[in-house]
Amino acid sequence: MDEQNKNLILATALSFLVIMVWTVFFSPTPPPLPEQPASQATDTSPQAGADIAAVPPAEGGTTADVQTLGATGETSRTDALSTSARIQIETPRVTGSLSLIGGRIDDLKLATYLETLEPGSDTVTLLSPAGGPNAYYALYGWTPGAGLADDVPGARTPWEIENGAVLTPQTPVTLKWTSPKGLVFRRTVGIDEKYLFTITQSVENATGEPVKMAPYGIVARHGEPDVEGFFISHEGVVQSADSVMTEIDYNDMPDFSNQEGSGVVEATKVEQGGWIGFSDKYWMTTLIPNPDQPFTAAAKYTATSDTYQTDMRLPAIDIAPGDSAEITTSLFAGAKEWEIIKAYEDEKGFNQFVDSIDWGWFFFITKPMFQVLHYFNKVIGNMGWAIIGLTFVIKLILFPLAYKSNVAMAKMKKLQPEMEKIKERVGDDKAKLQQEMMALYKREKANPAAGCLPILVQIPIFFAIYKVIFVTIDLRHAPFFGWIQDLSAPDPTSWMNIFGLLPYEIPGFLGLLSIGVFPILMGITMWMQQKLNPAPTDATQAMIFAWMPWVFMFMLGSFASGLVIYWVANNTITFTQQYLIMRSQGIKPDVFGNIMAGFKKTKPDAK
Repeated sequence: MDEQNKNLILATALSFLVIMVWTVFFSPTPPPLPEQPASQATDTSPQAGADIAAVPPAEGGTTADVQTLGATGETSRTDALSTSARIQIETPRVTGSLSLIGGRIDDLKLATYLETLEPGSDTVTLLSPAGGPNAYYALYGWTPGAGLADDVPGARTPWEIENGAVLTPQTPVTLKWTSPKGLVFRRTVGIDEKYLFTITQSVENATGEPVKMAPYGIVARHGEPDVEGFFISHEGVVQSADSVMTEIDYNDMPDFSNQEGSGVVEATKVEQGGWIGFSDKYWMTTLIPNPDQPFTAAAKYTATSDTYQTDMRLPAIDIAPGDSAEITTSLFAGAKEWEIIKAYEDEKGFNQFVDSIDWGWFFFITKPMFQVLHYFNKVIGNMGWAIIGLTFVIKLILFPLAYKSNVAMAKMKKLQPEMEKIKERVGDDKAKLQQEMMALYKREKANPAAGCLPILVQIPIFFAIYKVIFVTIDLRHAPFFGWIQDLSAPDPTSWMNIFGLLPYEIPGFLGLLSIGVFPILMGITMWMQQKLNPAPTDATQAMIFAWMPWVFMFMLGSFASGLVIYWVANNTITFTQQYLIMRSQGIKPDVFGNIMAGFKKTKPDAK
């Protein structure tokens, strides 16, 4: 068998193996948690009535009885919303309401995103109230100092409206509550036209005595969220602390609860620049102090109530009689749109905010790759054509390597007659054959392994584009043309019903065999690429060579259509490149002859 075919088979087989390992076995290890003394392994929140001065400000905790709010799921979402008076939220991107009980932001829908592409689909629900199914909400308050047990607002505090009737980007709302001792608390909630809330908490001390308290913010989820659970995309706690990113999956959090069923998964003192919250594949809810504000970020799981919680704990504040104190923080609740969160990072100083998108281990490839893809989509207005444009850019960058490789392969092709003479001369003496082959390669300055290099380089590129297509929201429900209306989903057509011409659905158990137009095109373009060279002379290798495109076709048939479109474009460009380079080196590939030889079981060679 000639070296060119041998290299191609080796590289293709290696690609196949790596993809199989990636799909089935390759699961990233969760980040190690920092070791903590036993005294810090449990929740350090001071309880109601405790002296907050006994707890260092950066260790200040929360007293909100989040666990007691519960989420039985026995009440519908609509009924849970009706249990308290509400202020409506109306913006171009989000709708919903906030509860006057606890001042909780617990009703939020993303107005520009649908659950599915089916007619009549509801918009995506992000936040939901306690007491109903899938409770998920943000809550703010103050940890009390000595003697203030009943004088700080908590999860069940009934607030009154001081200003505003509807929360819009132009009209913030202010809530007010006066404690039994005369402390006056206000909470002003604003929102921009995208996904960023601004929360300003203030307190006036009219008691005649100095008081001490610490502001906090909480994002809580009751019950394990219904997430995709696919290892390629992180879903769970996401945190930035002094330029260090931490991710903890939802299913890892219960492993760190203490014997009482509650424990801090990770409590981190942040000196400058950080945030913490929950991130799903496409959506995120995060607590964000001002960039120069020190705070403690904490994540915990409570087994008794099956509650997942992230805390933003701010330092305690001393308030003299007649004085007041105020603290402003932010809450992001929305879609992880790259352009939006990048603007928040750049304009508001939210450090590493764009890294809330799970770029993966190949982030140095995925991030610039996505930026090119995003640029093409803005210019062209179609993500499918943007993927094809990205493929051209990748092939252009790799062209010097591809050219060098194909020239080396062409040189090997020219040496084929000489190699056959050596085989005839040395017979079965493998040692002698190897020695003379090496001497021939050295004399002619040929490299038999050069043909593998472009494919080996493309393996991380393939993983990177797979990651980009899977985790970035830009491809969710993004159409290409015709039947491709969601580039993040598999090609919906199937050869089993003649691509929709026959009026029946394909049973689910036939999913692996039921592939659509683009997976078939991918198999054909890979097969055509093979036909630039004659089939191997060895029968076993020839069989592997012949079956490989069709194995890939069915294996990748259930992948996102955007990825398959990339593969089709890549194969087509590679075929054209290789054909033209071979012609430039004096080799005329007999593609039609090699195709016919496959049917006739003959082996014509290139001229």
